[in-house]
Amino acid sequence: MSSTPINQVTGKGVFVPGDDVDTDRIIPARFMKCITFDGLGDYLFYDVRKTELGEDKKHNLNDPRFAEASIIISGNNFGCGSSREHAPQSILRAGYVAVIAGSFAEIFFGNSTNLGVVCAIASDVDRKSITQAIDINPEIEISIDVRNLRICYGKNSVSCEIKPGARESFLSGRYDPLDELLQGADEVSKTAGSLTYMN
Repeated sequence: MSSTPINQVTGKGVFVPGDDVDTDRIIPARFMKCITFDGLGDYLFYDVRKTELGEDKKHNLNDPRFAEASIIISGNNFGCGSSREHAPQSILRAGYVAVIAGSFAEIFFGNSTNLGVVCAIASDVDRKSITQAIDINPEIEISIDVRNLRICYGKNSVSCEIKPGARESFLSGRYDPLDELLQGADEVSKTAGSLTYMN
């Protein structure tokens, strides 16, 4: 059993500026008092997007031009700080399938990969070109080619990096660790059935 292989992800983009975007900025700790991850998408970048009264601030994530975006473009060291899984969960549940950044914090990268959220590394120059393109035309389609390590946007194309282990897990559909556990379910049942103290 495996998840659906991810050969590429395609969508519209939104620029979330800044280096060192930490997990507390992605999902503030006070919204982590939940039993499940359902609804976390509502609080993605909450303190960046909202005032203390809950009113919208001026931010790309509140801009109607980028309302249909499903790919985030940001700076270097994205997802740093605490190792909370809630950060990539909130990104996924807000409807985003990928993040393009200059680099990623290791644990954030791993948690994102396990969820099937593609984290692609692109240079500062190339990310600037992508963000300029989507600012001019928010409808432009961005496609991350996982197999060939390319990011296409409009008529342009740049190279990207996806760590080899993550790339292989996307292409093979083996990125969800729960799937890996379930692969051995029959063997576990067989072994448990042979144990006298389990009957």
